[in-house]
Amino acid sequence: MPRTKSYITGIIILVNIKEVEECSTEVELFNLQRVFKIYRAKWAGNLLLGDTEVVVGVPAVYLDYVKTNAPANVEVAAQNCYKAEKGAFTGETSPAMLKDLGVNWVILGHSERRQIFGESDELIAEKVAFALSNGLKVIACIGETLQEREAGQTEAVVFRQTQAIADKIQDWSNVVIAYEPVWAIGTGKTASPQQAQDVHKALRDWFSKNISAEVANAIRIQYGGSVTGANCKELGSQPDIDGFLVGGASLKPEFVNIVNARQ
Repeated sequence: MPRTKSYITGIIILVNIKEVEECSTEVELFNLQRVFKIYRAKWAGNLLLGDTEVVVGVPAVYLDYVKTNAPANVEVAAQNCYKAEKGAFTGETSPAMLKDLGVNWVILGHSERRQIFGESDELIAEKVAFALSNGLKVIACIGETLQEREAGQTEAVVFRQTQAIADKIQDWSNVVIAYEPVWAIGTGKTASPQQAQDVHKALRDWFSKNISAEVANAIRIQYGGSVTGANCKELGSQPDIDGFLVGGASLKPEFVNIVNARQ
């Protein structure tokens, strides 16, 4: 029986809020205000699909501002949090701090956290488990580098990253998997719809084999990597793509088209 997508929610993430290399706080806030003006204008008439969920992920210093100013039908996510409730972890943010702000989502394992800050599969899995245990919903990012793809290791990499999380958690109901091929992030290169679908299908098969058929059918798997208004509909039409992890395009009016790509 083919998998039913009608109840699957697409989650769209604003990963970065800078459009220029050097931005003052005033410019940052101006960008946010402009983005929300677009959101309100487009979504005031309830133009969102009924089964579409929008989550805006911003840096920690703007969480309160965004939580206060975001439209009612837009959730807010932190871009990171740590794996401990308290202790000497200067500069880190705990899930409890996020909950204090009314934040219900967090992005963990983003490729930049893995590549730039050296976060391991094990650390990311521990952070996912701790965030879930503290009542947060998690967008868990996985994906391969260009070198790994060219070596034919795509599935091995994403399976390894997912297994690390599976070793730490039992309940997947508050987890969204975001497949983001590292070679396609901010480069203008995009996995073809078939390439993306192949990986998403492989991941869903992995869940069916290693977790359960129920989890495999229900879990939402996003695609992230140079998603634009021009390619979102074809990507979104693939049977195993349940939404998008959006970066630069989330600052443009076309973002609304990406949100509603399944219309």
